[in-house]
Amino acid sequence: MNYRDIYNKIVKKNSFLCVGLDTDIEKIPECLLNEEDPVFEFNKRIVDATQQFAVAYKPNTAFYEALGAKGWTSLQKTAEYIKKNYPGIFLIADCKRGDIGNTCKMYAKTFFEQMPFDAVTLSPYMGRDSISPFLEYEGKWAIILALTSNPSASDFQIIQEKETDEFLFEKTLKFGQLWGDENRIMYVAGATQAYKFQQIRKIAKNNFLLVPGVGAQGGSLEDVATFGMNETCGLLVNSSRGIIYASNGSDFAEKAGEQAEAISIKMKKLLEDNKKNSQRK
Repeated sequence: MNYRDIYNKIVKKNSFLCVGLDTDIEKIPECLLNEEDPVFEFNKRIVDATQQFAVAYKPNTAFYEALGAKGWTSLQKTAEYIKKNYPGIFLIADCKRGDIGNTCKMYAKTFFEQMPFDAVTLSPYMGRDSISPFLEYEGKWAIILALTSNPSASDFQIIQEKETDEFLFEKTLKFGQLWGDENRIMYVAGATQAYKFQQIRKIAKNNFLLVPGVGAQGGSLEDVATFGMNETCGLLVNSSRGIIYASNGSDFAEKAGEQAEAISIKMKKLLEDNKKNSQRK
C-alpha cells in the first residue's frame, strides 16, 4: 500500500480517521465475557460498526501481549479479519519496537510475514539500524516516533542543539527523510503538540503523520488540521477510548459507530476547507 492508496481511501470516505483498538479485557462489556475469544469478538464488532468511517485501524499490541498466548491469538485473528473483510484498510501494529540486528529483523518478520500489518510504529533512538529491516518489505511502512503526546515527551524530544538551535524531534524528522520517502515513512506526531506541526511540515512536507492524542488526551482535531494538513491531507488521526468505549453495554458497537461517524463528519468539513484553501493558492 502506497501514499496514493491511503489518500484515495481518505477521499472516498471523506475521513482521515484511524481507530485505535486498545482493547482492555477489563473494560469490554460483560455480555462478551462468555465468548470463546472476548477480545476478538469485541474487536470484530467494533470494526464492523466503524469501518465505513475509518481509513485505518491501530491495535496497540501491549493490550494483547499482556494476555499471553491468548492475546497474540486475538491480535492475529483481528488483523486477519480486517484484511479479509476490509482489504483497503490501512493496518498499523502499534508496538513501538526499537531494536537492532537480528532482533529487529525478527520483529519485522512477526508483523509483516506472520501477521498482515501494513505498518509498525518504531522508536528511532538506536538509529537507522532500528528502522531499515522494516523497509526491506515492499509496500510496508515504518512509522517513526517524532513528537509524542505524553507529558514527559520534552525530556528528550525538545532538547535543543546549541550549534544549530535544532530540536531533537526535528533531527529525527530529517534522518527519517534520509531513510525512506513518503511512500514508506510516516511520523508519529501527538495532537497535544499541534502548534509544533508547522515546524514538522517544514521538514516533512509530504509525509503522513499518525496523530494520537485527540479526544481523551485533550488534543484538538481542528488545531491538528490547521497546522498539520497538507494538500493531500497527510494525516491519520487516531481515536481509541473515545470510540471503542463509548458504551460498556450491549449497544457498545452501535455507540462506537456513532462516535466514529461524528468524528468523520468533522473531518469531512476540514477536508473540504483544506481543498478550498489549496485552490485559492
